[in-house]
Amino acid sequence: MNSDYQIAIIGGGVTGCFIARELARYQLRIILLEKGSDVANETSKANSGIVHAGYDASPGTLKARFNVQGNPRFDELCRELDVPFKRNGSITIATDQTELDMLEKLVARGEKNKVDGLRIVQKDELFELEPNLNRKVIAGLRAGNAGIVDPFALTIALAENAVDNNVEIKLNSQVLSIEPNGSTFSITTPNETLKAEYVINCAGVHSDAICGMVTTPYFKITPRKGEYIIFDKSIGNLVSHSIFQCPSQHGKGVLVTPTVHGNLLVGPNSENINDKNDISTTVSGLESICKIAGKSVEKIPFNMAIANFSGLRATDDRGDFIIESLPDMKNFINVAGIESPGLTSSPAIAEYVVNMLQNMNLPMSANKSFNPVRKPFVKFAELSDPERFEVVKKNPLYGKIVCRCETITEGEIVDAIHRNIGGRTLDGIKKRVRAGMGRCQGGFCAARVMEILARELNLDYSEIRKNNPESFIVMPKRKRGAL
Repeated sequence: MNSDYQIAIIGGGVTGCFIARELARYQLRIILLEKGSDVANETSKANSGIVHAGYDASPGTLKARFNVQGNPRFDELCRELDVPFKRNGSITIATDQTELDMLEKLVARGEKNKVDGLRIVQKDELFELEPNLNRKVIAGLRAGNAGIVDPFALTIALAENAVDNNVEIKLNSQVLSIEPNGSTFSITTPNETLKAEYVINCAGVHSDAICGMVTTPYFKITPRKGEYIIFDKSIGNLVSHSIFQCPSQHGKGVLVTPTVHGNLLVGPNSENINDKNDISTTVSGLESICKIAGKSVEKIPFNMAIANFSGLRATDDRGDFIIESLPDMKNFINVAGIESPGLTSSPAIAEYVVNMLQNMNLPMSANKSFNPVRKPFVKFAELSDPERFEVVKKNPLYGKIVCRCETITEGEIVDAIHRNIGGRTLDGIKKRVRAGMGRCQGGFCAARVMEILARELNLDYSEIRKNNPESFIVMPKRKRGAL
C-alpha cells in the first residue's frame, strides 16, 4: 500500500506521544501532527502530575482497567526517560461519617479494581503522617502506590525518544481536513497535504471535531476547566502525600500535593465551559480553591504563591475513555475523553492501541534498533561539586547560571534548544529545564533566555515568543513615521 505514512497520530499530548513511542518499537512510517508550537502544550501542560492508585474509577470501565495497568509502569519508564518520579502515596480524607462511609466504598471499589495496599488510617496515625491536615479530618484512605511525576517533562521525553526511534513529529501543523480516500486518508495542514493508511485521533478537547471530519459526530467533548495555584519551594514539605478530598461527580476535588520538584500544588476546581481555548484564571476561581483546600490542610500560606494557571480536561458524554475504531472505517481510531486518570493510564492506552493495530493485520515487524533510553542531558543543580567541575571543564557554558531560582545554566538551555524536539519559545525552555519556574517566575532570567534563543536560532528578539505565534514579547521596530 503506497502512502506517505502508515500511521498519522493527531495530537502531541501525553497520550499521543506515548502511542508514538510505543509504535516506534516496530518498523513503521509514523508521523505525529501537533497544532501548537510544542508538544505538551495544552492539557498535558496543565496537569496535576498525579499517578493515581486506581481505586476511584468504576469497576469494569476503561478508566479502571488502564489506571491499574499503567500505574506500575512508571518506575521503569521514568528511569528510561530520565524523568523525575516519586511514589509519595496519596491520602483521601474524611471529615464526617458520610465521608468515612465513602472511604469504605472506595476501598471496596479498589479491591474490585485489584488495587493493592489500600487501608483506612485513623486520626492519630493520620496526623503522625500528615501533621498539617485540618483538625476536622477524622480518617483517611491511604494508597501507597500513588505517585507524582512531571507531566510536561514526561511528554517531552516521550516525544524525544520517539523521534530518536524514527518517528517524525511536525509542530504548528493543525489538521484542517481529513479526506477518506479508499484505504488511505488525505490529511491537510496549513503547510501540506499528506497521506496515511491509519489515523489515530488523540486531539484532546478537539477530538470530537477531528472525528467529525470523517463521519457524523457520535460523541461530544466538553472542556472542563481547572485552575491551580503553585507555591514556593520553601513550603513544599507542608504535606508529603497527595491529599485528596472525597470524590464527586465533578472529579477528585481540590487536592494539595507536593510536586516532584519540591513545590506545593493546590487545585484544581472544576467548571464546564464552551470555549475550548479558554485557559484564563479568575479571581473567583482562585478564591474558591483557597477556601476548599482549607478543608484538607490548615494554614496554607497563600502569600507564598508564585504562580497560577489553568488547563482544560477533555470530558466526554459517555463518562469513560473512548478508544475504538469507527464501525465503517476501521483504520480511523479515536482515543478521546482521556481525562483523569489519563496520565496514569497512558502507558496502558498506548499498548492497547498497538494491539488494536496488530489485530487489523497491519504488518508490524520489530524495530531491532529501538532504544527505550532517552538521550542523556546535564541537570546541573543535581550534580556534586566534583561533577560540576568536570562538566564545566568540558563545556564552559555550564558554568554560567542563567536562572538563579532553579540553578539552570546556559549549557542546559543551549542543549534544550538543540535537542530533536527543541524548545523554541520561553515556555518551551521553561518546560524542558525549568528556567523561569522559580520564585521570580522569569523576572530575572527571561531576558537572558531570550538572548540565548535569539543567538542559537539566529532570530531577532521580536521573533521570540512566549508560547504560541501570537504571544509577542518584543514588538518589531517601526520605521519613523509609521502608524
